[in-house]
Amino acid sequence: MEFPSPLIPATLVRRYKRFLADCLLTDGREVTAHCANPGSMMGLAEPGAKIWLEPNDDPKKKLKFGWRLVEHADGHFTGVDTSVPNRALKAALEARAVPGLGDYDTVRAEVKYGEKSRIDFLLEGDGLTYVEVKSVTLSRQPGLAEFPDSVTARGTKHLGELAKMVGEGHRAVMLYLVQRTDCDRFDLARDIDPAYGQAFDAARAAGVEVIVLGTSISPSGVDVAAPLASLA
Repeated sequence: MEFPSPLIPATLVRRYKRFLADCLLTDGREVTAHCANPGSMMGLAEPGAKIWLEPNDDPKKKLKFGWRLVEHADGHFTGVDTSVPNRALKAALEARAVPGLGDYDTVRAEVKYGEKSRIDFLLEGDGLTYVEVKSVTLSRQPGLAEFPDSVTARGTKHLGELAKMVGEGHRAVMLYLVQRTDCDRFDLARDIDPAYGQAFDAARAAGVEVIVLGTSISPSGVDVAAPLASLA
């Protein structure tokens, strides 16, 4: 998935009110960018970080920049836009390029199900498969990606909804997309949200499958990559 507009480098001044970030461009201008990430962004929002912004000329948007990437000192990248995983995965699912999820005729996004919920993807073929997607950006140990980075009651609810779909005779998959190029393993951050960890264990016991995928990230775009090892 390519970014619609070429990204430009900047330096993070501060992130605030969750969805706003003041940034310093290379020409010396300070601008405010939209931060499409409701999580804590632990370890990713430190002042002085090198980041990449996507400019836009949409008259309907108040902010003319969107924060897309963090570039780490070792040349690795983290994607911080939580809308990117679904866009990248939709293309990969339609191309039948996701391991374990390639044998489906139809890919539908944002389908209502459960109790006032929407599934990220409903795959239709020889039966129905419900796929919930989570963006993973937290890393507190070298090479290890973790989810969640803050308490997520919504994420806990989604696990319960997936388990119900299995109980109704459908296939259900919890898919974690690791938006970091410096990680090759995945685990749950149970210390951050114990309730989510308990719901994950219950969902697994009920038959919910878990898939963890890496990503290839650059200022040009984000693509789904190979599966990563899961310790969860």
